[in-house]
Amino acid sequence: MNVLMISPGFPEDLAFFTRGLAQTGVQVFGVGDGAARGLHEDARAGLSDYLQVASLWEEDEVVEQIKQWLRGRNMDRVECLWEPGVVLAAKLRAALGAPGINVEQATAFRDKDRMKAVLDEAGIRTPKHARASTTEQIREYSEAIGYPIIIKPIDGAGSADTYAIHSDEDLEQALRLIGHVPEVSVEEFIEGEEYTFDTVCANGDVLFDNISWYRPKPLTARLNPWISPQAISLMDTQSEVYQKGRELGQRVLRALGFDTGFTHMEWFLKPDGEAVFGEIGARAPGGRLTHGMNYSCDIDLFQLWGEAIAYGRTMQDTTKKFNAALVFKRAYGTGRIKAHEGLAGLLGQYGEHVVHMDLNPIGAPVRDYRKVVTGDGWIVVRHPDLGATLELADAFSNDFRMVAE
Repeated sequence: MNVLMISPGFPEDLAFFTRGLAQTGVQVFGVGDGAARGLHEDARAGLSDYLQVASLWEEDEVVEQIKQWLRGRNMDRVECLWEPGVVLAAKLRAALGAPGINVEQATAFRDKDRMKAVLDEAGIRTPKHARASTTEQIREYSEAIGYPIIIKPIDGAGSADTYAIHSDEDLEQALRLIGHVPEVSVEEFIEGEEYTFDTVCANGDVLFDNISWYRPKPLTARLNPWISPQAISLMDTQSEVYQKGRELGQRVLRALGFDTGFTHMEWFLKPDGEAVFGEIGARAPGGRLTHGMNYSCDIDLFQLWGEAIAYGRTMQDTTKKFNAALVFKRAYGTGRIKAHEGLAGLLGQYGEHVVHMDLNPIGAPVRDYRKVVTGDGWIVVRHPDLGATLELADAFSNDFRMVAE
């Protein structure tokens, strides 16, 4: 079996997916706009061949380059787990005769307003929304929807260039900040907790699913640099509360016609118990969330995704054994890391529950958390009891300080 993999080594987690796919025995052909020597070792080891193109975003040129490079070699699948390349992958499927979501479906996953329009037609609860490309339209739709609202890029990822608007003053400030964004979605602001619904699917069947809880909401964390945000991969998701999210997610997958691969959906649980769709990507989650899922089950989701692509099934035991909390650290101060305060004591007290730790070392420059999701490092703690897990996560969030000057 031959699989064409778009951007097999960037972002970094994609190298692990490339490795996982190759471990199933398929031949992986990579395409990217970086040099092969710059790829993570897991990506290089997993590739049978690699084509470097000038730019992945000159899509029609890339399609022609790939067709010439393959010289008639058949590709059984075309895969991309990076948000910007989802439509390119769909165009390549059409050109190479490979199965998977088509351009229209891929566009619905990428275009937030189109996505919600499809789900509106299917009777799925989404935030009130409108697309806007001028400041006049943004003001008009803001008034029609009513504060509070959210303004975000139509084809964005994460919380970049996303703003919560509660007043005319907030709106005018946001308009100054998003002048470089060509088109935005103006949406109803949903009050409540924010969760994910993540799946690995094969032939329309869900082989694995996960619900994670953001503490706090990603937008809140992005706007408050002193916060060390958390993402909790939950062990027990069978309660009525979480079933609402699972049922919502399954309806979304059917409405968008998703068949095989990884998906990452975000949804809200309002104080009145209503579950509201947020957005979904035809890709794996960022922010090391796949690692958190792995630690919650003691499985290899990078390879499980590969098994879904190659065989349409998995033999791995996907039973949840732990709640796994990812804690993303942000240094206090600017310049270079001076100290890791409180870490030794926490490890002495809770070390048996720490399963991963990757921290920006002393002497290294502080990272820009707006550009690097993991900030100045990330820690994973886990425990079968949710309350204990939250205590562990809060301890490493609040009692461990990375100090810079």
